[in-house]
Amino acid sequence: MPSELIVSVSGIRGIIGDSLTPEAASRFAAALGTFLKGGRVILGRDSRTSGEMLKHSVMAGLFSVGCTVEDIGIASTPTVGLAVQLSGAAGAIQITASHNPAPWNGLKLFGGDGAVLPASQGLHVQRLYELGEFDRVPWDRVGAVTVSPEILERHCERVTDLISPSKIAGRGFKVLLDGNGGAGGPLGIRLLRELGVEVVEHNCETNGIFAHEPEPIPAHLRDVAPWVKQTESAVGFVLDPDSDRLALIDENGDCVSEELTLALAVKFRLRQQSGPVVVNMSTSRTIQDLADAAGCAFYRTAVGEANVVEGIRRYSAVIGGEGNGGVIDPRIGWVRDPFIGMGLILNLMAEEKKSLSQLIAELPKYEMRKTKFTVAKSALPAALAAIEKNWPEASANKLDGLRLDGEDWWLHVRASNTEPIIRVIAEAPTAERVEALCAEAGALLPK
Repeated sequence: MPSELIVSVSGIRGIIGDSLTPEAASRFAAALGTFLKGGRVILGRDSRTSGEMLKHSVMAGLFSVGCTVEDIGIASTPTVGLAVQLSGAAGAIQITASHNPAPWNGLKLFGGDGAVLPASQGLHVQRLYELGEFDRVPWDRVGAVTVSPEILERHCERVTDLISPSKIAGRGFKVLLDGNGGAGGPLGIRLLRELGVEVVEHNCETNGIFAHEPEPIPAHLRDVAPWVKQTESAVGFVLDPDSDRLALIDENGDCVSEELTLALAVKFRLRQQSGPVVVNMSTSRTIQDLADAAGCAFYRTAVGEANVVEGIRRYSAVIGGEGNGGVIDPRIGWVRDPFIGMGLILNLMAEEKKSLSQLIAELPKYEMRKTKFTVAKSALPAALAAIEKNWPEASANKLDGLRLDGEDWWLHVRASNTEPIIRVIAEAPTAERVEALCAEAGALLPK
């Protein structure tokens, strides 16, 4: 049975040869071009083998509504966002399915500020796509492609300007970088070498061949992790296919929770500059504890990169992000950026003269469990009401599904933006407590 194309305010995502076709990609590109009223559009892609096919479909859609396309080739998602800012383009499309498996691909949409389109604008594009209302142009106004400037060098310079390369270089770090065949290997290598780091390259070719599952979580990194200790590296950095997430492996070959990538980046950033911190509602309480300890304001938003960016802007935050390994530093841009994440974490290690495992051991301790269930969205309101009733002592936040906060625990239940599932995420001081929270909530969801 054919799978369903996922169409949302952030773009489209589907399985190649099934739900995601060249025709759908071309139509969605035409919808964005219509929304942008023509103009110049940055086009990038991750390394998936289907990306070249979709690139031509996207170009055709953009050309048909009078857009000029600046093709920057295989590039990380934060590089695409930065390219929009540096070039003054009207917007951008990144061809990627992020952390989804290899059969998937999709389109991620950016506005003229270099940020992923906010929900209101994304909804406008989605409606144009669904209605087929495109501003097609005549033959003498059809768009064309232009040659891209050297964007990797600019991205690298932006990161190194915001940290202390000399301190990092002075520590003589050796770092294992796992690009997993995705888009970020070349930039990661370039940046680390600029920081005076000896790089152990692991699957850094942009060939779209994933040596392990694309989502960089500890369960998927068991084959990579031992290489960090075997190569005597101080840290292992792991990227997802479009390189907007960063996972960590410590010097002992132990995988670190993806939640703690942002925690370490926040710890060093608040040392550089005091200011507000913004994360989404499913991100670890560790970040809040760090902000509280530094005397900084802390805010939560609905899940989704665009929502976090909106919060960072609203509260003039100095850093923000998501607990999936996504660090958003507004000095770089409005996209999750693992490259500034690498720089901040290496700077922290260099300044404190501590190993990654020592820095992790010093962070506030929580256990988190992320589960998912297949539940019809129509049944979700009643399920959320039952879950809220089950914990009357907790404070409830309904900004994004339902988040319950107890004295030392929290539970978040919401529909996924990218998959047809319901996510149930909980955090508490002990594994036993967090398992019980998820099980109890799951039992209240319709089967």
